[in-house]
Amino acid sequence: MIDANSTDQNQLKRSMKSRHLFMISLGGVIGTGLFLSTGYTINQAGPGGTILAYLVGGLIMYLVMLCLGELTVAMPVTGSFQSYATRFVGPATGFTIGWLYWLTWVVTVGSEFTASGLLMKRWFPETSVWMWSALFAIILFLLNAFSVKFFAETEFWFAGIKVITIIFFIILGGAAMFGFIPMNGSAAAPMLSNFTGEGGLFPNGLLPIFITMISVNFAFSGTELIGITAGESENPEKDIPLTIRNVIWRTMFFFVGAIFVLSGLISWKEAGVIESPFVMVFDSIGVPYAADIMNFVIITALLSVANSGLYASTRMLWSLSNEKMISPFLGKVTSKGVPFNALIVSMAVACLSLFSSVVAPDTVYMVLVAISGFAVVAVWMGIALSQYVFRKHYLKAGGDIRDLKFRTPLYPYVPIAAFVLCFASIVGLAFDPSQRIALYCGIPFIALCYLLYYLKNRGNKNQINSYNETDDYIRNIK
Repeated sequence: MIDANSTDQNQLKRSMKSRHLFMISLGGVIGTGLFLSTGYTINQAGPGGTILAYLVGGLIMYLVMLCLGELTVAMPVTGSFQSYATRFVGPATGFTIGWLYWLTWVVTVGSEFTASGLLMKRWFPETSVWMWSALFAIILFLLNAFSVKFFAETEFWFAGIKVITIIFFIILGGAAMFGFIPMNGSAAAPMLSNFTGEGGLFPNGLLPIFITMISVNFAFSGTELIGITAGESENPEKDIPLTIRNVIWRTMFFFVGAIFVLSGLISWKEAGVIESPFVMVFDSIGVPYAADIMNFVIITALLSVANSGLYASTRMLWSLSNEKMISPFLGKVTSKGVPFNALIVSMAVACLSLFSSVVAPDTVYMVLVAISGFAVVAVWMGIALSQYVFRKHYLKAGGDIRDLKFRTPLYPYVPIAAFVLCFASIVGLAFDPSQRIALYCGIPFIALCYLLYYLKNRGNKNQINSYNETDDYIRNIK
């Protein structure tokens, strides 16, 4: 096992325990994508199409995490997949992956602020969304500014609230769906009528499943936070494989279970993003104050994701600086191990999203989701490609497969399948006018990153050779 952080004078601190890694990764997933975006997906793909889309999205997530697991256990470094792409694909690709992932999370942080502000209007309809967004931004900045351990501990409890809420929702909503709890104004429990009624499982056909895959992948984004936290984990060799296995299956249970209940209680025609479908369900069940309680929990959940996102974007800037790809100014850390300059820059850019809360917040929100979804899927493609190239050159250099503490199964089929499915998700954006802007923004952004890298380093003969690192890796593996 290689610890690439150990040689840098601006070291991060290994203070995260296994429970922190698990809850941070799980907490990074359960947020806007589940609580708000599911309404959009149900509306577009119908009940059966939504469940199928999330099953496919879960498969993609699983394949990508298998690839990331092998790399992260062998090289537990902060900003992992950026470093892996740099070493095993090429420095320009690593540079681009780093900026794409940073973009993913600063946009996500911004969308969480906007979504939280939208939900606050349930209680304060006369207030502005941007006011709440600004307040939440200040709180999260302070949570990230203290220390890594403080961030990990607060995120552990934030994520715990979300997990308990999802379990409660599935139980209570399922009971209402099958008639164990009465619903307001309903003579009979809906049972499976929304699955078998008008339009059936796929009211708009199969194409919307393909189109909504970016939103689904956005919902699953956050599992790769395992890689970001690796450089600050106390025992990455033991904790990372355990976290990957636990997060994948629990995430699938929470998402598919919650979506089954949502689809059973809300007609696909009524679903949307103006109000959380979760709140709509609790309102319809009629439990006193249940919808308000759920609204509070969802806001907490959104802020939890933003908290993790701010952490991830800050560490990615630190990683780019650590690789000497951007200014060393962004690589400096405080005595508590916090990359404070990178934190300020990430928060400042994330706060640009507050403009979206002034002009058509519900419309701009879906645009933010599409851009963030495009970026995270592109990063997932980079993870799969990095593992494919790494294993290929690892074996070519004489490495023993048994020395890998975590091995991606069915090589090379797993990384190839992950790459192809991610690429298909991106192609789906071209068929959805409301999300097509992600292609218009994402593709030029990737091209710009490559162009900037080559312009910055032209004539520089000392850049990393992507495959020379493999021999060093084999010699240092433990």
